[in-house]
Amino acid sequence: MRIPSGVSGFDHLIQGGFLPGRLYVLSGPPGSGKTTFTAQFVAEGLRNGENCLYVTMHESREELVNDMSSYEFGFETLAASEQFRFVNLANKKGKRLLSQSASGGSPSSVQSLTDKIVAFVNSRDIDRLVIDSTMLLELFFTDGEEEMARFLTALKGCDATTLLISEMTDPSAYSDEHFLAHGVVFFHNYLEATGMTRGIQVVKMRGTDIDCDIRSLRFTDEGLVVDPTKRVDF
Repeated sequence: MRIPSGVSGFDHLIQGGFLPGRLYVLSGPPGSGKTTFTAQFVAEGLRNGENCLYVTMHESREELVNDMSSYEFGFETLAASEQFRFVNLANKKGKRLLSQSASGGSPSSVQSLTDKIVAFVNSRDIDRLVIDSTMLLELFFTDGEEEMARFLTALKGCDATTLLISEMTDPSAYSDEHFLAHGVVFFHNYLEATGMTRGIQVVKMRGTDIDCDIRSLRFTDEGLVVDPTKRVDF
């Protein structure tokens, strides 16, 4: 069984959707569509009656909902569902919510953070998990790459299908999250005199036949739309 992404046209690139229970990294420059993609992913899950969790450090639930309310894929209404959980790790409410699922360790401890997120996901039967982003998570980690690798390995043990946003802007540069993830999707944007050209590229997808070509990506009233038949050259 494949998990539909909720992004029109994208699932054609990955044989019908994501394989469930795996970790996928979304990489690309700011403004390239990563957050909108994850919101459509969550909205699709909520429409299907799934439990969804969005973990961030840099925006409130209201900000995310407001940002997505300009699209017509129904995020504002769907996010009001009891099946949608939102955790901002930077505020007291977020730390308290996570602390209900695991104990021990200080809030800045990578092991504590990892244990709490994994315990929360598994105890609440979370089907879809979004973490935004690796750059912000690194603020928790004092030992950089080693702690990030431990965190990612633990995420792979979650029962949820996980999308992890990465701020890396070079598709040829690999980091721990790229090596450890089951799949890597890269977002491209290039400003030309005629406007912004956007593309999406499946760089890696275990268990899936992919071609790694960059495909056309557009922002529309319905959210992101991929044209799987249109290749883009940068």
